[in-house]
Amino acid sequence: MKKTIQNLALIMSFIFCSMTLQAQKQNVNIEKSSIRWTGKEITTKTHYGSISFQEASLELNNGLASGGQFIVDMTSINCEDLEGGSKQYLEKHLKSEDFFGVEQHATAKLEISSAKQGENGKQIVDGQLTIKGITHPVSFDLAVGETSATANLVFDRSKYNVKFRSKTFFDDLGDKLIYDDIELEVTLIF
Repeated sequence: MKKTIQNLALIMSFIFCSMTLQAQKQNVNIEKSSIRWTGKEITTKTHYGSISFQEASLELNNGLASGGQFIVDMTSINCEDLEGGSKQYLEKHLKSEDFFGVEQHATAKLEISSAKQGENGKQIVDGQLTIKGITHPVSFDLAVGETSATANLVFDRSKYNVKFRSKTFFDDLGDKLIYDDIELEVTLIF
């Protein structure tokens, strides 16, 4: 009986150690990691730039994203396709209530809930994205390497009450329309 209990304890220890090794939290270097955004107008005009992480964590289980939380400093919105007064004007406008209202909503958050293996070594990740205090589910591609991970995420700004020149809120915008989809290219450095 004693030997059976010892064997059972040994098996349980092995299973627990295996589970612990399979689930791991990646330390994300927020200084070296990046978020690139792109927004487009109907006239084929494109604006792009960057925003910074305030916090970032990624949990992997057998190589698949099983959790994680990413907090973005919305006050860090940077426009990189313009210079001088035009750059300053657009950055101020993107931070205003017309867009992301950063005075009241200084951060945005992404929480990863699960992932499944996709094609070409990429994972399909599901999570919850919160912008301006509004949360919606999102799904995006993630590729995880030894020292980094990359993700491409597209979100519909109208779902987060970002109304300026959106066809969801206004009719007859003509060539003043700004598309609702905002593209994010994220690089995480471990």
